[in-house]
Amino acid sequence: MFNTVVFPIDSSRESREAAEVVGNIVQKYGSNLYLLSVVEKPDPGQGTAAAPEAMTSPEVVTELLNGAKALFAQQGIEAKTLEREGKPAFVICDVADEIGANLIVMVSRGPGLTEEGIPNSVADRVINLSPCPVLIVP
Repeated sequence: MFNTVVFPIDSSRESREAAEVVGNIVQKYGSNLYLLSVVEKPDPGQGTAAAPEAMTSPEVVTELLNGAKALFAQQGIEAKTLEREGKPAFVICDVADEIGANLIVMVSRGPGLTEEGIPNSVADRVINLSPCPVLIVP
């Protein structure tokens, strides 16, 4: 059913907590797991408030992905890591489409929220643009 699962991760506590849900799904369905993190370049016109500092550094994102991969390895899950650059919602949906994902599992809050709030969150945009089902972990 869920042959390929994409788990977009960021530096939020909620993202770390959602790893348990992802692990359960991957083990139950024998899914291929792709851990995705997006390096978001700050928009020059908006200053540094547009993207969290941690997710604008490729080095920090690489470290985050390696840590998540090790966490899943402890559960016997082999995860592939993907690091991309761009606007998170669009990149998440593009990657899901490229790899033929059957499910995206992501959190509903974290550093991806905009000043305008939930209606413009990364999760909301992914729900509206996704080529496959999206499971939102609160």
